[in-house]
Amino acid sequence: MAQDVRDPDPGYLAFWGERHLCTLTTLRPDGTPHVVPVGVTYEPEAAMARVITNKNSTKVANILAAGPDGGRVAVCQVHGGRWATLEGLATVRTEADRVADAVGRYAARYERTPAPNPDRVVIEIAVDRALGRG
Repeated sequence: MAQDVRDPDPGYLAFWGERHLCTLTTLRPDGTPHVVPVGVTYEPEAAMARVITNKNSTKVANILAAGPDGGRVAVCQVHGGRWATLEGLATVRTEADRVADAVGRYAARYERTPAPNPDRVVIEIAVDRALGRG
């Protein structure tokens, strides 16, 4: 079921606020999918999803390899009969204020603050498609 990226159904939005492990799918340079578990935050007003990670991760390498404009990705979560997928163009951001903002959002959703990591970056996903049922 398609959702409005900036104004999703209340149940769908609530689902993105619950504490659920998600997956991030990036594409390797050879076009094959790379799927890993991650924590994701979603800000519909900005049509933005965020994933904090280490700058040396494969997911970051895959996005950077896609070129300066970023790479197409999908994040997904499922719980029972509820599921949600966000798709969009991902870029890697290293600015301290953007990373700190993403860490704060992660801490709010997952109810824990990650340990400091000088190699942390944020993958920002400009969401252009939202699917699912919350």
